[in-house]
Amino acid sequence: MRDIQRKGDYPMIHTRLTNLVRAQAARVSSLSPGVRLYLAVLALTALGLGFSNDIISNYFKDAYRVTPYQRGLIEFPRELPGMICALVVAALGAFGDVRIAVIAHAFSVAGIFVLGLSSPPFAIMLALIFVNSLGQHLFMPVQDSIGIALARRENLGKRMGQFKGVTTGFQMLAAVFVFAGFRLGLFSFTDRVKWPFVIAAALILAALVALVALERRVGPAAGSAARPRFVFRKEYRFYYTLVVMFGVQKQIMLVYGPWVLIDLLGKKADTLALLGIVGAFLGIFFIPAVGRWLDRFGIRAMLYADALSFIGVYALYGLVSGGYASGALATVGWPVLLAYVVFVFDRMSTQMSLVRTVYLRTIAVDPADVTATLSLGISMDHVVSILCAYAGGIVWTLWGPQYVFYLAAALSFVNLYVAVRAPIPGR
Repeated sequence: MRDIQRKGDYPMIHTRLTNLVRAQAARVSSLSPGVRLYLAVLALTALGLGFSNDIISNYFKDAYRVTPYQRGLIEFPRELPGMICALVVAALGAFGDVRIAVIAHAFSVAGIFVLGLSSPPFAIMLALIFVNSLGQHLFMPVQDSIGIALARRENLGKRMGQFKGVTTGFQMLAAVFVFAGFRLGLFSFTDRVKWPFVIAAALILAALVALVALERRVGPAAGSAARPRFVFRKEYRFYYTLVVMFGVQKQIMLVYGPWVLIDLLGKKADTLALLGIVGAFLGIFFIPAVGRWLDRFGIRAMLYADALSFIGVYALYGLVSGGYASGALATVGWPVLLAYVVFVFDRMSTQMSLVRTVYLRTIAVDPADVTATLSLGISMDHVVSILCAYAGGIVWTLWGPQYVFYLAAALSFVNLYVAVRAPIPGR
């Protein structure tokens, strides 16, 4: 009887799944053509980054055998494009945001494709990393600006959360393929051809084609075609503080968080890809929820949540990394699982960058300020990122990995100060 009951459940489960797929398809079909093209751009770009940027630390370790100190130094050419982002966006001010996104993707394709087909000397590799990173960083401010322009203002938080959710979902899909490729021996960073990078180049090229179609559909007005080249206002001082702090937190997350797993625990790209799958799967639900919480509870409450998440995550990272380095924690068994949990929570806490973008849109003196201010914010956070990467390598080498994370946790109290003091219109 129990088996019969189980078999009887199958049609009901199939019907529910079919109805869910149909509902999602109807929801997508109800969107404007411009929004659908934008979602395609986000999906393809996320897939491309999943095959390249998300596993770049393993590339440095496997292909070039870098030390923790060298890993910090590599961040200079990687983060320099972010530091000059405001200047480059200002120089391209005559173009619309979609056209800048097209240029950004062209740089990304060029850099990662050459890395995929060759194993260049270290200095040439750094130059190609710079080209690829320039494209990624140029896309960051215009990505949010295009999304804001296409979203309806009354549901801004919800729509932006959906955009971020699509990005996270396709990052998870990329992580599944990366995990399978490395686990089955199809991918390797020691081979002459680095297939993950070649695939990434093809995906980002497809996103570039979708951007060209988007520009033809909506024109350069999808964003801020007529915007000031450079904006610096005292009204945005708390936003500037948030992005500077994010420069510290992001660098710890991107560089030293994975390095705990790679250097202290000896984990490979397949393990990081698997953790990326878990984090992205949770993010599919978490990021849209952040958007809904923004609309429901307001920006200040979410600023508090953002600050407390960073403080908690980096305090835990300090405890576990110090335990591994001293031998107090084993590098097998449950202590390793603890590191995995902290790694996933770290990725989720950085997904709350949506809060800063909506906060800027809320306090914007002029809507045309948004893209210029986002690009300036990226430049500011990358100045801090470069300094933090170099200083973090020194701290890790001289005093131990735990102090890198304790310092990040202490600095995150600045986010808490902003949550208390920042003036926020409305609620």
